Amino acid sequence: MRLTREKSLLLIVDLQAGLLPVIQHGDQAVTEATWMAGIAGELEVPVWVTEQYPEGLGGSEPRLLEALPAHRLWHKVHFDAHAEPAFAEAMAAGDRHQVVLCGTEAHICVMQTGLGLLEAGYEVYWLVEACASRRADEARLAKERMVQAGAVAVSADMIAYEWLHRCDDARFKQAHRHFLKERSARPLVFSG
Repeated sequence: MRLTREKSLLLIVDLQAGLLPVIQHGDQAVTEATWMAGIAGELEVPVWVTEQYPEGLGGSEPRLLEALPAHRLWHKVHFDAHAEPAFAEAMAAGDRHQVVLCGTEAHICVMQTGLGLLEAGYEVYWLVEACASRRADEARLAKERMVQAGAVAVSADMIAYEWLHRCDDARFKQAHRHFLKERSARPLVFSG
């Protein structure tokens, strides 16, 4: 169950401007998802972003969108993104079976999307420091439930270094210069 960049997809669920002000550790979730998306872009890992009812909750957080590499945006009405037929068809048509999952709210849309992906046979990796809810206890319970269901709890550093796989090539040097070097000084709070 080692992550590889060739099989991975980063899925950022509902980090929306109208929702984030009430999310505990919401700023950290955006920061971590943005950092992870930068690494994904550097390593050519696809980034997908969902928005739940953007007419009411607003679009994705502008800081996230500005920093995202090329990405695919999905609007959804189901809490589980995989329940959206077009989303499920696009997943099935691709060759990415390892899904790194993060976003808000951890115990609703992120968890239900994760459960849907697990039921469909995908490997799900729960990016702990980028999954958040209104109450931290909800995020923690969502992570516990996802792990019991078969997801793997991971940190952004774990993912980055597994995707990089080695330290003696140009990809590592580029990622280290742009992302990894400054990261070690930043404290993290694991909300889930």
